[in-house]
Amino acid sequence: MSIRYELIVYWSDPDQSFVVEVPELPGCMADGATYEDAVANARQVIAEWIDTARELGRTIPEPKGRLAYA
Repeated sequence: MSIRYELIVYWSDPDQSFVVEVPELPGCMADGATYEDAVANARQVIAEWIDTARELGRTIPEPKGRLAYA
């Protein structure tokens, strides 16, 4: 699966892990002990998010790429 959604990756001291947020998919987050693990886990969670949305008949947002923040 090709990731086209923006990923925000950061270190979380309380969790002692890297956290990945996918802002275009509400509630879609993953974590991992390393940066690479966190991104790999995010790939899996994105696929599951999309599968679940399809099963529920919900709209799947088109990836917009880099988001602009004010």
